[in-house]
Amino acid sequence: MEVRNIHQFIEGFQRFQSKYFAGEKPLYNKLNNGQNPSTLLIGCCDSRVDPALLLDCDPGDIFVIRNVANLVPPCNESGNQQGVSAAIQFAVEALNVKRIIVMGHEKCGGIRALMQGYQPSRKIDFIGRWMRIVEPVKQQVLSQLSHCSSEVQNHACELGAIIMSLNNLRSFPWVAEREQRGEIALHGWYFDMTNGALLAYSDRTDSFLPMVCPLGVPHTNQANFSDATETFEEVVVSAELID
Repeated sequence: MEVRNIHQFIEGFQRFQSKYFAGEKPLYNKLNNGQNPSTLLIGCCDSRVDPALLLDCDPGDIFVIRNVANLVPPCNESGNQQGVSAAIQFAVEALNVKRIIVMGHEKCGGIRALMQGYQPSRKIDFIGRWMRIVEPVKQQVLSQLSHCSSEVQNHACELGAIIMSLNNLRSFPWVAEREQRGEIALHGWYFDMTNGALLAYSDRTDSFLPMVCPLGVPHTNQANFSDATETFEEVVVSAELID
């Protein structure tokens, strides 16, 4: 690794230090006493979609779980996929978060590999095993959108993976019980990297709708966002897709 790349990170920490440890009441004076985030965000580990940067959060604002393709496995006591499950339980039961956001994104490498028929290069393979969580969505996409391009299919699978993860969250008793009592809310968000927009899953319409439109496009004039909305109408992924 080039030395200048290391210096970039060191200088970055120095800027972080100046922002959060300087002044009369530095933020970490409060955070040293513990964390109290209101939100659990489950996002992808892709380097282009850091949740704290995308949402302009300060330390302590969100409790974050990141993994390949922002997936949530179903609750399974005997399974091996327990790292994500343990973090979800901690966020809900110990931190008492009030909302959970599953945040997917465009051009996800994990979803693309799944849709292209990922073949491991060695006997020990964790990627393929992990991506099997969303295999049912892949099969439904290939069945229902067989006439569409691979780009559209990948896009539909990215959306379907978010909905599947929301449904899998409800398989955890500590999530389902709180949602039924109105103590926690579940959200599915999608970062449109091409347009710089944020979309949200709507239970009412069973589709993803613009929540933050691209720069220069007023929220009240979604007609100017026609390319994106037409794409979502074409590949709309409803809850039926993963039943």
